[in-house]
Amino acid sequence: MKVRDAIHPTTPALQTTDTVEDALGLLMEHHVRHLPAVEEDGRLAGVISEDRLMDAEGPKSPIDSLLIGRPVSVPPEVHIFDAARTMVKHDLSTVPVADSDGQYLGLLRRHDVFDKFAQMLSTRQSGAILALEVDSRDYSLAKLVHVIEQNDAKALAVASEFPDESTGNVRVTLKLNVKDTSRVRHVLEHNGYQVVASFGEEDEELEELVEEFVRYLEV
Repeated sequence: MKVRDAIHPTTPALQTTDTVEDALGLLMEHHVRHLPAVEEDGRLAGVISEDRLMDAEGPKSPIDSLLIGRPVSVPPEVHIFDAARTMVKHDLSTVPVADSDGQYLGLLRRHDVFDKFAQMLSTRQSGAILALEVDSRDYSLAKLVHVIEQNDAKALAVASEFPDESTGNVRVTLKLNVKDTSRVRHVLEHNGYQVVASFGEEDEELEELVEEFVRYLEV
């Protein structure tokens, strides 16, 4: 999934000639804390935050005086993971997309990035989510998928995290095509995987499942 495929079609950019009052109004209207500001020639000038606007001298001040430093942006051809990394690094609710010449192409919202992650994890398809931990020395994706498929289930999506420094364990998140995971969990644990969380085995609404999964990821 490339960044260009996740650009939000309707959230506008600010113009450098806009006032603080105009900028705050647009932030409130679109429920974001950051918006890009663009020059008359379409080049990205920077990203303005709600906090910086609130600290401005007055509501009629132009926002160009508040733009400092090199504009933060992501190119359109990189993977959406890179956009997520940039958002986390700079604590942004939106991130501008710009080409190599600095021309502004659009923006990504944090919600849109999460939406793409949810698609990658097949959250819209019926099935349960399992969170596992395993010693990094024993982790093998091929073996994991083989164990699952030998028990009449399929892994619709797999995500793994770097080993935890304190335990040396890899954390793995699986989306399966079945809701009853009792047999799969038993076999996984027999093969050295510790099942630390399970979601969606009951007839939950998708929204509730996703919200619970997000809370787990934020632990």
